[in-house]
Amino acid sequence: MPSTASSVTASFDLLLRGGRVICPASGVDGIRDVAIRNGKIAAVAPDILPTSAKEVVDVTGKLVLPGLIDTHAHVYQYVSGRFGMNPDMVGVQSGVTTLVDQGGPSCMTLPGFRHFIAEPSASRVYAFLSAYLVGGLEGHYYPQLYSPDGVDIDATVKAATANLDIVRGIKAHAEIGGFARWGIRVIEMAAEIGKRADLPVYVHFGQLWGLPESGANGEDADTILTRVIPLLREGDVLAHPFTRHPGGFVNREGEVHPVIQAALDRGLKVDVGHGSHFSYRLAKKAIAAGIIPTTLGADIHGYNTHVPAPAGTPDEHEDEENHPFAGQAKFSLVQAMSSMMALGLSLEQVVPMVTSNPAKMLGRSAEIGALKVGMDADVSVLSEKKGRFILKDNEQNEVIAERLLQPAFCLRAGARFDAVAPILPQAVAA
Repeated sequence: MPSTASSVTASFDLLLRGGRVICPASGVDGIRDVAIRNGKIAAVAPDILPTSAKEVVDVTGKLVLPGLIDTHAHVYQYVSGRFGMNPDMVGVQSGVTTLVDQGGPSCMTLPGFRHFIAEPSASRVYAFLSAYLVGGLEGHYYPQLYSPDGVDIDATVKAATANLDIVRGIKAHAEIGGFARWGIRVIEMAAEIGKRADLPVYVHFGQLWGLPESGANGEDADTILTRVIPLLREGDVLAHPFTRHPGGFVNREGEVHPVIQAALDRGLKVDVGHGSHFSYRLAKKAIAAGIIPTTLGADIHGYNTHVPAPAGTPDEHEDEENHPFAGQAKFSLVQAMSSMMALGLSLEQVVPMVTSNPAKMLGRSAEIGALKVGMDADVSVLSEKKGRFILKDNEQNEVIAERLLQPAFCLRAGARFDAVAPILPQAVAA
């Protein structure tokens, strides 16, 4: 505890001292101290006097980053069945300060999301509004709810534009189960919503629903990307580049679709959307082909961790063996950073994927994603273990990570939260 004399003269509430500060938005990468006053960043500089702060935390040897931003969360707890996680468990208790719920709320359920999730959470919560009226209800059991008849363009545009403080984009699904039922019409409608609301559209690729009894109805999973991408605009987001399911970035011949690079060249973005369908095997192919993700969403939900099934949820998925959400491999946003590094990307490449790049995607670079004086003190402090660690996906592929990142704690507007979430994976030595 500081002495009375020092606390009287202290100009800062908290000082994070001696860590490696990496802030891509500010161009800072080096040993710095970070001072906080009244929940805001007050100074970032070498050797700030410890006596200038009421509390000093020694973070020597640790990474001090702008508060991490998870661009793919499922946190409409209770409303979206087993998908919906507790926002603070995947947020501040996992070292993550900002979450983007992907498609949980719709235009109909957004008021509940605001009142019960976004406003009470210690984590900062945004949403990409579902293009479908049912939002993120357990829709993989009931694909018919996601047909064109379940989309109201006008209502969704109205809800999005009236709630721009939390709605920062639109979520849609481009996958073979939907295409076999309805063709491309739903995606055309989602693209229209994005244009009219002037918000990015985040498009899920990779199989989501099983095929109808009538089969693929002439649709080919390998053509979906080439048909969807022309509908999208600069800033729209292609999700799940490393999915193990048909209809992703890698075709049946094992080649990366050539249209991807052309899409990136005209300003489309790529979000990892890690999830249980993440494949190291396909990630290696895509990265080798030059596909470097813009952002790194975790896509944690109650199927790839464990959330008890609410009453009313079907006991079994009709295609349990190929259930797209099932998975045993534990992961987190921070572990997904380690995965990217194990795949050959540098720490300096990965940090923008969880800080400055998602802040741009959300149109919130002035508020989040940087350690700049005057911004909310959203800070993530990570430890870095060196050695040999096994990371595994749900295909049982393994990679060896020589550097393993783990969350230590974070500050959300200056308030400290330790990384105590029970869903965080443990280090497994090779």
